[in-house]
Amino acid sequence: MSESLRYIQAVNAALAWALDSRSDTVYFGEDVALPGGPFGATKGLHKRFGSDRIFDTPISETGFLGMALGAAMTGLRPIAEIMYADFSFVAMDQIVNQIATIRYSSAGRWKAPLVIRMQQGYSPGACAQHSHSVEAYFAHTPGLRVALPSTPDDAYQMLRTAVTSDDPVVVAEARMLYPTRGPVRADAPVEPIGGARVVRDGRDATVVAWSRMVPAALAAADQLAAEGFETEVIDLRWLNPLDFDTVGASVSRTGRLVVAHEANLTGGFGAEIAARATSECFADLKAPVARVAAPDVPMPAAPALQKAVVPEAEHVAEAVRATVRR
Repeated sequence: MSESLRYIQAVNAALAWALDSRSDTVYFGEDVALPGGPFGATKGLHKRFGSDRIFDTPISETGFLGMALGAAMTGLRPIAEIMYADFSFVAMDQIVNQIATIRYSSAGRWKAPLVIRMQQGYSPGACAQHSHSVEAYFAHTPGLRVALPSTPDDAYQMLRTAVTSDDPVVVAEARMLYPTRGPVRADAPVEPIGGARVVRDGRDATVVAWSRMVPAALAAADQLAAEGFETEVIDLRWLNPLDFDTVGASVSRTGRLVVAHEANLTGGFGAEIAARATSECFADLKAPVARVAAPDVPMPAAPALQKAVVPEAEHVAEAVRATVRR
């Protein structure tokens, strides 16, 4: 049984599920309690669960992520919200040096079952300090799980999976997806962590995308179908654990690969996918792997300049055409 929810409503439903079904879960961050969250993710939750379970913190990401680690090490499953993914950079020591390494550095005596929830990417008028796509920073760090849901249903299912994980999980949502609506399986069992998904079958090329670029890739596939190109689209969903088997199996069928993400090109996670495809699928490739990404510039605030740098469906379609015609 499913119900139609907007993406941000699905996030709210997953948080309500966590607080309702797990007495060890607490939620905190900036403006998440009485205000209901900067984008409404926690609307109504403070009234329902009270100040012991959901509360506001001072503006100190380093401080409250350290608190999350301590709480996780001593028996709770905290969910900490970073208002903008860009603000996680001030707490990188807590995330990379402390949270990610605690299981390794304690020889397994301690673990950090916590979730760091954030939203990222561009939106009209948002400036360079509020538009980063940060997934590659965290996917680079051993010890962190990284989730990027692209649909309301995955926003619900993957956040629940993150809450039940015994490893720390970074859940990065695209705020441009918040208004999107789709069916959500509220009564589905909690899914195991990981797993990419083929969301459109095709024979001529494979497009691997995640987060906001998944609907862009699907829109590109619709354009290309009208031109006679059948494009397979894979929603990667989790960067860690990475399901490259699904990518490799698709490339073995199509022989061509385009990787699409909103983050800047250089050092983006698309480079990792391209490198693995070159290493593991070289004999199947009929053309070099192509990447679609934002150019290596800070995100401008002016809408006209944003249009010049934000990757969209037409950029994915152009990359597929060029790859197929080589």
